[in-house]
Amino acid sequence: MNHQDQHSHESAHAHGHDHPHPHEASHDQAGGAHGHVHGAVDPSILTTERGIWAVKWSFAGLFATAVFQLIVVWFSGSVALLADTIHNVGDAATAVPLWIAFRLARWKPSKRFTYGYGRVEDLAGVSVVLVILLSALIAGYESINRFFHPQEVTYLWAVVVASLVGFAGNEAVALFRIKVGREIGSAALIADGYHARVDGFTSLAVLFGALGVWLGYPLADPIVGLLITLAIFKIVWDSVKVVFTRLLDGVDPEVIGEIKQAARQTPRVEAVTEARVRWLGHRLHAEVNIAVNPALTVAESHQIAVAVEQRLLHDVRYLAHATIHVDPINEAGEKHHHA
Repeated sequence: MNHQDQHSHESAHAHGHDHPHPHEASHDQAGGAHGHVHGAVDPSILTTERGIWAVKWSFAGLFATAVFQLIVVWFSGSVALLADTIHNVGDAATAVPLWIAFRLARWKPSKRFTYGYGRVEDLAGVSVVLVILLSALIAGYESINRFFHPQEVTYLWAVVVASLVGFAGNEAVALFRIKVGREIGSAALIADGYHARVDGFTSLAVLFGALGVWLGYPLADPIVGLLITLAIFKIVWDSVKVVFTRLLDGVDPEVIGEIKQAARQTPRVEAVTEARVRWLGHRLHAEVNIAVNPALTVAESHQIAVAVEQRLLHDVRYLAHATIHVDPINEAGEKHHHA
């Protein structure tokens, strides 16, 4: 067939490519690891049982730390410790909706939800961001209120102990995440570990607030509370950018380049004219337009499309599905398909 106007839509060739590729464990997130961002978990964590196990135990460690701090807050009235406790609760709690969403995303596609349930992870990310925003507002309100309505901070020794416990808890989680991250090759989990280490120093700030109160500067406590509140707002901002980029189908431009390069390297592909990629949960879905020799038969074009799909699934990290659109080289590009 010399004129291939049928524009073979080799759509997805779904051969069950939902499993993680063998080389995933040694790569960062496609498009670069974003470090610690609440509301979005890196695929290299969720695609391994070891990664999920690390998330569970990190949650347990931070939650236990936060509970101890909350008890001390109740008796001491330290607003700085309250802000740090909220921070640690946020760190721990964000893992819960994301883990639940990940389990739901494993459900098979249905006639109504033909793309599966991966988008549930994005909705969980939005809920996480909203919860952290609420916690930041509460911590900020309590800190500012303490400026205008001073309250004596009691049991300063307990506040100091809680600060050290917060530091120790975060450092333990940091060491654990870094160790497991190196074992499974997850740059994001390692970044999570270093983030937990920084959080440990945030807990130490409470110690300086308590020392300030002990030295006769009662405003040291709400000042430290405000500083920690600003740190929480920074987390909110970073998380909003990542979560809503995902919701708007945004990907790192490097992913597009990676896909086009892999498709071009497939034998008998004359050109790659279009590539579109989106995240569905922690998996990528791609649509790629390739151009081939117009003298090829439909069967030969189909074979090339299959070869491109297989190459993409092998080379591109976290790619679950690829839809390959085949054009003759003399009519390549979307400009030939406008209705």
